[in-house]
Amino acid sequence: MSLAGKACIVTGGAGALGSAVCKALSGAGAKVMAIDHGVLPAEQPGIGNIDLSEASKAKAGIDKAAAEMGGLYALINIAGGFRFEKLADGKIDTWDFLYTVNLKTAVNACQAALPHLLKNRGGRIVNIGAAAVAAKAGAGMGAYTASKAGVLKLTEALADEVKNDGITVNAILPTIIDTAANRKDMPKADFSKWVQPDEIAALIEYLLSEKASAVTGANIPISGRV
Repeated sequence: MSLAGKACIVTGGAGALGSAVCKALSGAGAKVMAIDHGVLPAEQPGIGNIDLSEASKAKAGIDKAAAEMGGLYALINIAGGFRFEKLADGKIDTWDFLYTVNLKTAVNACQAALPHLLKNRGGRIVNIGAAAVAAKAGAGMGAYTASKAGVLKLTEALADEVKNDGITVNAILPTIIDTAANRKDMPKADFSKWVQPDEIAALIEYLLSEKASAVTGANIPISGRV
């Protein structure tokens, strides 16, 4: 599944999953630019300090990355966040925060990327949802799953919108991802059952390939052994 020369943007590229995806796509021959709210590692090509929750800044960052790569083939939306908070003792600010970092950033990035993808008459968009959305949301997961449910509906609607333009739009629904932060938060869990970042990266690599050209509007669970 060679992606030789394909120009890809990965939002949230400085995070555990984002860096794994950047590494995998680069290994497959793609040209990769990361975009992140924070500072990117020195070895990672990309643009840091970009607030994707602001449409103008999202457009500026994606336009700059596409210009440096000579175009755009794929957008992978990994930027996001998580908070566990029950409604009874929670804050409405949490709902606003998760809507902003999980859904609004993806909407802004997709909107900014579309002119480049339409110009190329084809391309790929992959969003990151959550497996909890496909099942019953548990206590403390209301705000998070509500924001990720929005990502799923964004995926379905955009896939239908661009289905005749050679652009596929899909979402991946992981369970708990094996990251240092998650291990710290859940030290007694069985880490061997969690999804590895490399496993998610491999699925994204497939969705960007020509072999997945008929797959669009899909919400694909990747559950590990949870």
